[in-house]
Amino acid sequence: MSAAIRRVLLVDDDADFRRATEQSLALQDIAVDAFGQARAALDFLPPDYDGVVVSDVRLPGMDGLELFRALRERDADLPVILITGHGDIDMAVRAMQEGAYDFLAKPYSGARLLNAVRNACGQRRLVLENRRLQAAAQAVDDELPLVGESPAMQRLRQTLRHIADADVDVLVEGETGTGKEVVAASLHRLSHRSRRAFVALNCAALPESVLESELFGHEPGAFTGAHKRRIGSIEYASGGTLFLDEIESMPASAQTRLLRVLETRSVTPLGSNDVRPVDLRVVAATKADLGDPGSRGGFRADLYYRLNVVTLRLPPLRERREDIPLLYAHFAARAAARFRREAPPPDEAVRACLDTHDWPGNVRELAHYAERQVLGVPQPEAARADDSPGTLPQRVERYEAQLIRQALMRHGGDVRATIEALGIPRKTFYDKLQRHAIDRSEYIPEKSKAPHA
Repeated sequence: MSAAIRRVLLVDDDADFRRATEQSLALQDIAVDAFGQARAALDFLPPDYDGVVVSDVRLPGMDGLELFRALRERDADLPVILITGHGDIDMAVRAMQEGAYDFLAKPYSGARLLNAVRNACGQRRLVLENRRLQAAAQAVDDELPLVGESPAMQRLRQTLRHIADADVDVLVEGETGTGKEVVAASLHRLSHRSRRAFVALNCAALPESVLESELFGHEPGAFTGAHKRRIGSIEYASGGTLFLDEIESMPASAQTRLLRVLETRSVTPLGSNDVRPVDLRVVAATKADLGDPGSRGGFRADLYYRLNVVTLRLPPLRERREDIPLLYAHFAARAAARFRREAPPPDEAVRACLDTHDWPGNVRELAHYAERQVLGVPQPEAARADDSPGTLPQRVERYEAQLIRQALMRHGGDVRATIEALGIPRKTFYDKLQRHAIDRSEYIPEKSKAPHA
């Protein structure tokens, strides 16, 4: 997030008033760019000015209203606060209807000016931050679409470029939703293999018999139902890249055959004695720590060491929180193009969610959140800002509702798991659902919606 904005472009032809206002704002650590004429201020103003404008309405030459309209043409989101005398209030009201941020009628207190400037600076900060994120999201390298400015992501992109043409097998470790397939596809695109096939296979999605046939291929009659020859993924990926997702789920028999393929760079289809050479690069992905014998389970140690020529670890979002706003902007822009809608700028509620939510589903969860924002779908799980207006009991109530929604989301609406996580009795849980108007059914995945105990 960008730092707080504390800068004012002040325009007033009264030198004494200008000097006094500048000193008053400077005491509050607010920098002032002061001008006596509107034209000079307009000539000075840089694009994306990191501040707000405070201008008297009555000025020699170009008056404050003309200045406001000229500023609107340059930057419609630049907050402009107009200073008016008693006879100029109607004019200032019309300017507000045209988009002026505020007006101060003379005489006004220093506190009134300071409050208006602080609020306007807060709005300007949000606008400029949104612009920066949108520009960064649009500048994402299509060749290497791994979004993030954190040191971990910068190192990852550098490593991918370094090893892309090295033809080494790669093991990618990371939680669900961190983008392991994106890494594998990026390696393929950056390598000399990019003109050949990128073949992806999820080892957890197929039963053992089907997986071996998919991987190694088979000849007619190799097993019941094998009526014709099938080229396996390994042979089909020759010259290109084979991506094996969730490799920790691969059955033991398939592991043994895969180890042989990696050692000999050849494959023997099921039901055949033919040994066929393959020019293969394997990128394997796992959400388990295969280097830890306790976490490895039934996965062969020798296959792990054979795959572990280069290991890339993808950090979860909670370990690179500085990337979340940029990722959100990227996914929102992508969703806006897909759905042919305008991407709404993130408001304080969205920013609070981005700042405080743990994102257990990682990048995939954040992408879906951005899509729902673009579509205007209610976000029951969105967090609220800790500094939202209201009394302490009201803010505590909002925070309690936020925690309940997050627990329901993590446990798919399951009552038993949710109340255990929250540590409250069942009756208290249902009372709180009613008080906060929380519909538990919104958190139950569509494919598994059924009454819970």
